[in-house]
Amino acid sequence: MSRSKKNRHKRSGGKHGEKLTTKQLQKQILHLFRTNPERRFTPKQIIQHLQLKNNKDAVRYAIEQLHTNGKLKSVSAFKLDEPSRKGDRNQRKRDDKKAVKSNKPDYKSPSGKTNDSAADTGEGEIVGVVDLSRSGSGYIVVDGREQDVFVPQRRLSGAMNGDTVRIRFWTPRGRNKPEGEVVEVVNRKVEHFLGTYRHGKKYGVVIPDRIEYNFDVAVMPDDADEAKDGDKVVVKVTDWPERAGRNPRGIITQVLGATGSTDIEMKGILINQGFELKHSEAALEESEAIPEEISPQEAHRRLDLREVLTFTIDPYDAKDFDDAISYRQLENGRLEIGVHIADVSHYVRPGSALDKESAKSTTSVYLVDRVLPMLPEKLSNGVCSLRPNEDKCTFSAIFEFDDRDIIRRTYFAKTLTHSDRRFTYEQAQELIEQSEDSKPLVQKLDLSGEEVDWTALMKHLNQLAQKLRTRRFRNGAIDFDSEEVRFRLDEQGNPLEAYVKARQDSNMLIEDFMLLANRSVATFIANKGKKNEIPFPYRVHDEPDPEKMANLATFAAKFGVELNLSSPSAIAKSYNRLQKLSRERPELAVLSPLAIRTMAKAEYTTDNIGHYGLAFENYTHFTSPIRRYADVLVHRILEKNLGRSEYRLEKAHLEETCNHISERERAAVKAERESTSYFQVLYIKEHIGEEFDGKVNGVIDRGIFVQLSDNYCE
Repeated sequence: MSRSKKNRHKRSGGKHGEKLTTKQLQKQILHLFRTNPERRFTPKQIIQHLQLKNNKDAVRYAIEQLHTNGKLKSVSAFKLDEPSRKGDRNQRKRDDKKAVKSNKPDYKSPSGKTNDSAADTGEGEIVGVVDLSRSGSGYIVVDGREQDVFVPQRRLSGAMNGDTVRIRFWTPRGRNKPEGEVVEVVNRKVEHFLGTYRHGKKYGVVIPDRIEYNFDVAVMPDDADEAKDGDKVVVKVTDWPERAGRNPRGIITQVLGATGSTDIEMKGILINQGFELKHSEAALEESEAIPEEISPQEAHRRLDLREVLTFTIDPYDAKDFDDAISYRQLENGRLEIGVHIADVSHYVRPGSALDKESAKSTTSVYLVDRVLPMLPEKLSNGVCSLRPNEDKCTFSAIFEFDDRDIIRRTYFAKTLTHSDRRFTYEQAQELIEQSEDSKPLVQKLDLSGEEVDWTALMKHLNQLAQKLRTRRFRNGAIDFDSEEVRFRLDEQGNPLEAYVKARQDSNMLIEDFMLLANRSVATFIANKGKKNEIPFPYRVHDEPDPEKMANLATFAAKFGVELNLSSPSAIAKSYNRLQKLSRERPELAVLSPLAIRTMAKAEYTTDNIGHYGLAFENYTHFTSPIRRYADVLVHRILEKNLGRSEYRLEKAHLEETCNHISERERAAVKAERESTSYFQVLYIKEHIGEEFDGKVNGVIDRGIFVQLSDNYCE
């Protein structure tokens, strides 16, 4: 069965005996209860009845989600039943009347009176995430629930965009969409706010910069950190009001000074996306206590690859080197390529202050003029970074290629490596493009004493990478190459030039070997857990939304471009053809960003549905643990599953962690885009009144978006 057919089969529910995703499980389980209304089931009975390959933990998690969403009710320990809407509604009436008599109504209709009636779409309590609209009202997004729950501003109880809340919901008479009210803020997405301090006689207030934060934060004199009236400050809310309309209280954690600087704007972007600007004292103390030298005992327990030719290729301004490549010819005639990754998990231990802080932020954030690192600088730029001419602890994926460039052996190991040279992408590209009659770059290695021809090596690696890339696209991968705007800054941090980052062979060389390592790690875990699943943070990408694809096809047809939507593989080919046409014909450039918007967003999850865009059955993130917490988790799980041992985390908890990492990743992307937009405005404001060529790259009801050709400002 082809991959596209298999995925389509899998997503439709498949036959009994298959391992289903959580959403597929929920659908099958709900159907089971509805076709057996008088029966009660335990997870074990569900597995037997549906002939599932999923384990009890997976089934338990699926039914708990159905229970949370109000679609099943618990009868006794892990025995569930589908709710009887009539019985529950009558009980709700009794509870409402009792609450009214006690003058403590716990359930209100939109009018503020007790609700004696609810439509068949259900009522109850659920937990979800607030998505605020421009009007100030909110929609509560609940995983696995098709309809969002509308909550007007007056019933948000102070909840803000991105907060996790518990709501009471119902469907008003005569309507088919649910409404609700917030009864508890379970978790605040943002606790720190950037704003302006205003001094008062008894206490001061911080007025948040962002318009959606329609409250002031009261600050007592002892908590003002000597802030002066008009200072830009960071305030942490310590006491949220229980009733709407009252202001929260907080303490000022940083006084930034006068307003209007780029530095303050960048810090504001980070704070408003929920990132903290400084590492905690506990995390810094832990990092400072980590020795820079590798002990003899630690070196002895690792596979020693220090004399194997190893090097890095990174941007010219990089400081944290996550990955290195090694290259050597084996005695059996095969070529060994090693992908060596900084062993962050060796230094960041579960439960430590470093681990807790990393698990909260989950990612480094790369703004135009700065990086907010996930780890303290001693680790990110020092102990863990694979700097040249230093011994480092690494976690390696090693591949043996035969004379036809086919991988014949793959293995993983904790290693000790030594980078012989650091290349920038530009330097590596020069070697790849070097002509035959030019003098090659030759170096004598310090440790092995051998001479290496870097020019020949880089050319050979590039050929290997191209073959890996060709196979990937032949299997249905999609070309997501998009323009990434960069800036050249002066000494004061002002933009002098805007340009698009060049994506050359040297960039793709590293990318292809990192993809190979990521895919191989995920495949190893998936194969080991075939009979008994090993919960794992997969990086997945679902197929495009059919409705969005149909709309795109209709729009593209007006430009004379026909898209084939007959199968997932046909869609992938259509995407690639569209990308190629967009580069060749400027008038079609508007189609490329529209096509990307139809795609599902990649995310982290324990439900392995594959990566559609890369055409991989199994994929994860293994290669960037300095800047991604997901990779740290992958390292820990992989290490404990090497050899014959098997190690499993509790799936439901790991899934929650994956959801949090995905959410933080989206916040980081938003911060990076806001940073780019800010610097584009800084740049273009110096050119007001000038004329530029541009192209239309977006259309809305109120007008069009034009991207300027010379500087990529929109």
